[in-house]
Amino acid sequence: METLITQIGFIGGCLMPFLNIPMILHVIKRKSARDISLSWLFGVWSCVLLMFPSALISPDIIYRIFGCLNAVLFTAVVGTVWKYRKN
Repeated sequence: METLITQIGFIGGCLMPFLNIPMILHVIKRKSARDISLSWLFGVWSCVLLMFPSALISPDIIYRIFGCLNAVLFTAVVGTVWKYRKN
């Protein structure tokens, strides 16, 4: 049972950061990010980056994968929103 729970957590930890991709595509398609709060965006990004070093050294593989993928993909969200907010 513990192995099944670990496998489910692993799948969730890998898939959840990829849910940032639809947000990126939505902003690109509309060519606008005016409806995205910058305080929310930078608040979440700050928390992701603060957690990242802990994820790197964690013995928990699920947390490591989630932390790394989330840092990379949410940074892509920030870059996309920043680009389309400047226009």
